[in-house]
Amino acid sequence: MGVILGRECWTPDVLVAPEDLDAHEDELGIGAAAVRLVVEVASPGRRNQGRDRIRKRREYARAGIPVYLLIDDYDGQGAVTLFTGPRPDKADWEDIHRVPYGTDVTIPEGPAKGFVIGEGITGPKRG
Repeated sequence: MGVILGRECWTPDVLVAPEDLDAHEDELGIGAAAVRLVVEVASPGRRNQGRDRIRKRREYARAGIPVYLLIDDYDGQGAVTLFTGPRPDKADWEDIHRVPYGTDVTIPEGPAKGFVIGEGITGPKRG
């Protein structure tokens, strides 16, 4: 399902939004105002990685989505980056927390609060 950001539609790998979306849905997807969390798993290739690491990061911040989680096999030996505190005016984030695979990251807010991304999802640290 797509996330509608103005005139654009971005398709995350996972999104979390309220069950009752009648006021926020259209044929293309869900309005960004209803989305509480997006998750991207970085795709192979420079163009795809640029989209996930840079373009989507900026657009999700600009839309004010509270949490963006990036799982990235291509960042060093694998990394999870948690973005919180969107700054729509700057298209950036207040807090960016990046850890290598195998290190626990806990979703700090919203409906997925307390959910842990760790070794069970990413596998152990690679070295």
